Amino acid sequence: MEETETRMNLKRYYLIIYLLIALMIMGLFYKNPLLGKGDIGYNLHLMCVVILSVCLIIYPIYRSSILRWMIVLVATLYFYAMFLVYPEIGSTILLIYFIPAISIIFFDKKLFYTSIILNQVLIVGVIAYIVFSGQESLYPNVTSDTIGNIATFIGSQIFLYLIFYFTSERITKMKEYYEQVKHAERLKTTGELAAAVAHEIRNPLTVVKGYLQLYEQDATLDHPMKQSLPLLIEELENAEQVISQLLSLSRPTDLKTESVDIRTAIHSVTELLQSYGLFNSNKIEVVIESDSLIEINKIELHQLLVNIIKNAIEASNAGGEITVTAKEIEGNHVEIKVIDTGIGMSPEELALLGKPFYSLKSKGTGLGVMICTNIVEKYNGSINYKSAKGNGTTVAICFPCKTR
Repeated sequence: MEETETRMNLKRYYLIIYLLIALMIMGLFYKNPLLGKGDIGYNLHLMCVVILSVCLIIYPIYRSSILRWMIVLVATLYFYAMFLVYPEIGSTILLIYFIPAISIIFFDKKLFYTSIILNQVLIVGVIAYIVFSGQESLYPNVTSDTIGNIATFIGSQIFLYLIFYFTSERITKMKEYYEQVKHAERLKTTGELAAAVAHEIRNPLTVVKGYLQLYEQDATLDHPMKQSLPLLIEELENAEQVISQLLSLSRPTDLKTESVDIRTAIHSVTELLQSYGLFNSNKIEVVIESDSLIEINKIELHQLLVNIIKNAIEASNAGGEITVTAKEIEGNHVEIKVIDTGIGMSPEELALLGKPFYSLKSKGTGLGVMICTNIVEKYNGSINYKSAKGNGTTVAICFPCKTR
């Protein structure tokens, strides 16, 4: 369906372009007073028609920025050549007024603003040339009512600017809406996938958890091993909660919230991940400047911090340090920062971060960052990423504080 629509649009484009080229060629040969005289102006007219025709024909194939600029610049030259070479045709001045309208077709802001400024400079230069060269008599349509022509020109440029401004605003909103629709589709797909695999994941977790609980109650086990069992059982419960959160991407549920001390939560997660970091010789440094309480589901906060800090560890080089800070900021908010000195991300990678199934890890699913974003937004918080290739990444998470 989409391919058929594209082919139809292409046919319409070429139909219009061939009609336009036919009109330009007709202007070259039909009752042209300069035809066959070897006039420089006529040769310039011919050159502009040829170059503009070729650019318009090949544009759907290449669609490059250079080609767009070339089309607008050659069209500008063509219209000014028509005005100067054929002074007896009074309507050519109107074509000059609407030169920036060509760039509106491409919806390129830089191209449009360049075109509208260039047009103003050229019109002033052309009028100055006519006046100082003593050719006012050849251009009566311009010189007979200079004030009126200036007012018309300024009005036309303002009119074109308003058209471009409102059109570009509408297109921007349409793009944002389209991105929201695509994001919703991704969430739907993620939810369906999660629903399909959640049962299969829960079964082995339940079995492992059951055996660990049996070992915990076994009096024959030595004390050092039994000390680690509660932690393992707790992590399995957290894993079960993560599965529930995957399902909540398509069916959100309200979870019980409580007052959570940020200092305690951060230390709990960093102690858990210290051994994971030491595996790659990464040290986790914790700097907490103030005690703060936030209203949140404790397991979701744990999941959020584990994901972010674990990502920082995995992005760091061997021996790199991860710094976790927390402090209260203006507006009665607490800001948690996770800073690493790892590989960092490019602006293009940052723009795609959080999209379902997009991951910089070879075996990543892209769901972790998306779930973190959902958790933060759920509790009226914000999450921001600052990164540069080769210079590490800083993740800043902000939550409103709860009054003690």
